[in-house]
Amino acid sequence: MNEFAGDEWFATLNESLAAAGPVPVFETAQRIVIHLIDAPNRVPHAFTLTLDPSGASVAVGDHLAADAVVHIDFADAARLYRGDLDSATALRDGRIKVRGDVSVIVTLLDWLLNARGPAA
Repeated sequence: MNEFAGDEWFATLNESLAAAGPVPVFETAQRIVIHLIDAPNRVPHAFTLTLDPSGASVAVGDHLAADAVVHIDFADAARLYRGDLDSATALRDGRIKVRGDVSVIVTLLDWLLNARGPAA
């Protein structure tokens, strides 16, 4: 079983993203940085999702030219990933904070949910 945000998880997620098919089309590459608040030392504290006409990928670290930055507690991110928490509830309760172009995230939500890797 892949640990959420562990090395194998990133590899599996990138495989899933590559197989997910075309991404929503934007004029330029879109980057969403996910900051994992209180992440344990064994996993990255941030990763960047990049979407462009050639596809989607995720990489460890944050990108200085991010279109949107999402801040979420590591435990809540793991709950979202496992399906124990839904994004609407997390947003409503203030568990997810977004800075930047929120429309990038809204446009991609359905696509991202379909592209996510296997549940833990």
